[in-house]
Amino acid sequence: MKVLEGTVLASGATIGILGGGQLGRMLAMAAAQLGFRCHVYCPEDKSVAAQVCDGFTQGRWDDRDALAQFANVCDVITYEFENVPVEPLAVIPQGMLAPGTRALEVAQDRVREKRFVEDVGGHPAPFLSVDHDNELAHAVDRIGRPGILKTRRDGYDGKGQWSIALAEDAQGIRIPASGCVFERMVRFECEFSVILVRGRDGEIRFWESTRNRHAGGVLSHCELPAPAIVSEQLEAARTLARKVAEALDYIGVLTCEFFATADGPVFNEMAPRVHNSGHWTIEGAVTSQFENHIRAIAGLPLGDTACVAPKMVMDNLIGDDALDLARHLSDPAAHVHLYGKVEARAGRKMGHITRIG
Repeated sequence: MKVLEGTVLASGATIGILGGGQLGRMLAMAAAQLGFRCHVYCPEDKSVAAQVCDGFTQGRWDDRDALAQFANVCDVITYEFENVPVEPLAVIPQGMLAPGTRALEVAQDRVREKRFVEDVGGHPAPFLSVDHDNELAHAVDRIGRPGILKTRRDGYDGKGQWSIALAEDAQGIRIPASGCVFERMVRFECEFSVILVRGRDGEIRFWESTRNRHAGGVLSHCELPAPAIVSEQLEAARTLARKVAEALDYIGVLTCEFFATADGPVFNEMAPRVHNSGHWTIEGAVTSQFENHIRAIAGLPLGDTACVAPKMVMDNLIGDDALDLARHLSDPAAHVHLYGKVEARAGRKMGHITRIG
């Protein structure tokens, strides 16, 4: 049975996951608890998501025949990776994709994303698109320093970004063919995420928002409760996130990242998928982001997003930090999650630990 609008996925059906990383792994584990099977599609020959799935197809993102065959064995298809090329997905019945491809089109282009957010009433940092080498100096002049130059497409965990504090910092930077965006550096007290889930019937539920800390451009730590400034700006941030989800007719878990500033929440970026800053929900919420994503795309009732305790922290295990499993497990408060990755590299997310209460 293929899931189309207004239908409910039956237990034992197959959920397709585009992307083979740890987010797909945790989605598949949540799906298995609800009696579903999962089938992963990704270009890599080894996939940590496929380790816990019923099926695995290795195929290029532009291989339309492979994508069509993959769709034939699935009942609904979702993403754990937002940079899946949209055009080849036309071979898949669009009613099977949850969320729809419009969310990918918006999130894959930083300039388009910022303009979209402005159109629904949000406030990103001041920005200008930079499509050619000779446009960078003008953008820096107009927007001001310090600022950040980011590739319009791809780039994550601090990759594809250049900090420009002095005029000479812009010298020698070559703009890629896909273009860049230059945005003003935001003065903020802390960073936070708004994570919501929207069902096929339009119902929206929110999880609590954590304070997020980064190291080297990689999320390293989340904590609840967040500082008071987050609570003060949460209603405005949630209102914007709701508008984004409704404008996209979104199905599943959606994350919007914000800077808490003296002038209110400043939109940073969105992720049309489950998110690292929501990993704490596995133990810390009545229903995790992963289970609620599966519920939403399957047309099932959404679960309670309330916290199970007033305090919690989540720490990413990055690089070699994940190797000493015995030490981590010796902490009685630690809920340890390793992602099945063999090679530990600097900046690579190998797992996470959540501590509740």
